[in-house]
Amino acid sequence: MAGSELLTELAKRLSGKVVISSDISDDDLKNLDVESLTALITTHFSESESISILDKETLTNIISKRDDDKSPIEIEISSPTAFKPEAKDIEARFVISNREAERTSASVEAFADYFNDRFRNLRGKIDATRGLSILHSIDKMKEYADGRELSISGMVYEKFVTKKGNIMLTLEDDTGSAKVIFVKVEGNSSAGRLFESAKKIAPDSVIAVRGKLSSPFLIANQILWPDIPIRNKKVIDEKISIAFTSDVHIGSKLFLEKQFGRFIEWLNGNIDVKKKLAGSIKYLVISGDLVDGIGVYPEQDKELSIPDIYKQYSMLFNLLSKIPDYIHTFILTGNHDAVQRAEPQPRLTDDLIGDFSQDNIHLVSNPGSLMLHGLKVLAYHGTSLDSVIRNVPGCSTDKPETAMVEMLKMRHLSPVYGDNPIVPNKKDFMAIDEIPDILHMGHMHKNGYTEYHGTQIINSGTWQSRTSYQAKLGHFPTPAVLPVYECSKGTLDQIDFNQ
Repeated sequence: MAGSELLTELAKRLSGKVVISSDISDDDLKNLDVESLTALITTHFSESESISILDKETLTNIISKRDDDKSPIEIEISSPTAFKPEAKDIEARFVISNREAERTSASVEAFADYFNDRFRNLRGKIDATRGLSILHSIDKMKEYADGRELSISGMVYEKFVTKKGNIMLTLEDDTGSAKVIFVKVEGNSSAGRLFESAKKIAPDSVIAVRGKLSSPFLIANQILWPDIPIRNKKVIDEKISIAFTSDVHIGSKLFLEKQFGRFIEWLNGNIDVKKKLAGSIKYLVISGDLVDGIGVYPEQDKELSIPDIYKQYSMLFNLLSKIPDYIHTFILTGNHDAVQRAEPQPRLTDDLIGDFSQDNIHLVSNPGSLMLHGLKVLAYHGTSLDSVIRNVPGCSTDKPETAMVEMLKMRHLSPVYGDNPIVPNKKDFMAIDEIPDILHMGHMHKNGYTEYHGTQIINSGTWQSRTSYQAKLGHFPTPAVLPVYECSKGTLDQIDFNQ
């Protein structure tokens, strides 16, 4: 057993409470999710007070029970009466651009390549939109005399507040580093507004700074972010709508099955609430945390109604199959889904989907870019919202849209390195290259909406009621509230399925 990775991992997760018999080989665990299997084995032996033995026959019975016990959540769809959805007669037009990263060695060199690409990309966006004469080598600062006005760009290596209350940054590029000072000024003067803006500079973000050289410091008088340009909101001629949701968490004891059932019934025209809006929906985007998962956090098994990852996904796709076939649904993964934790995350794998196949259901990477009827939709689960909220003053869990605005300013979906694992590819797939007409995220379990520079920002809440962890944090989610974007008007509506 010492040479078997799967058996070793399973034994480790069972923590000595269950001993694996020698008649079980690594081949017996092929194509099985170890986290899900651990939960099933633990449940099977839960009443035993002594150490239990898992032999091959018992393992076979446990796996068979899993396969036999896949009855879906039953949501009966009534036959709609006098429901004539306009979207049914409109041909779908969409393009999916996935951001799936290749496997890398996670070596120092791989991370260096990743951050070099991030820096060059984001610095280029500052150059393209600002038109300033920016030194592209921090090392060249030493060639200039004190008192000279200079503009430099770099990645924020360090940020702290001095004893006098000034903000000091260390900016670095591939040639060197520079100390930048933002002098503390209160009030609504230009210097006061600059100081307030400097508070929002996040670690690892790429910015440009203009200021006066006072060796070894640059005394800043202007900040430039990569940012997105100001544009008019884009609308289209056809009267269709896009529904956005996320954080379904099927498998959790707190999954709101009744409310989700009402949502599916509404899409089918069986609920007399904004029926015309329901009939205009052509696309549905689901941004991650489709299921609650297995082993995502300590003692999660106590909060699961379905301790089997395969059954969780089976129930998910059973529900999705009840969505009208003229509505094209795009589903992303999230940090609770059974894919790699590091981002960008791949699409769901075939072993999780099973034999499900439906032409209107599309699997998308996280993040993923969609072109829906000419509208650019950037969809991302939003795991990095936590780190942005922690590092940028003025952002909060109650208003996730504030952090989403900061991401657009920084032109990056995971700007703060360390909290949110990333795949160190040679190309940074988390950068916001194309400017989205709609930016959609979830993760925070809190609905939030705003507009920024012509981009509609949507955070779509959840279908899970308040967890004990959220209660400890004093966080109040907004479950079962569906945002719907009306594409011909450029307006956002929402439907509350709690009523």
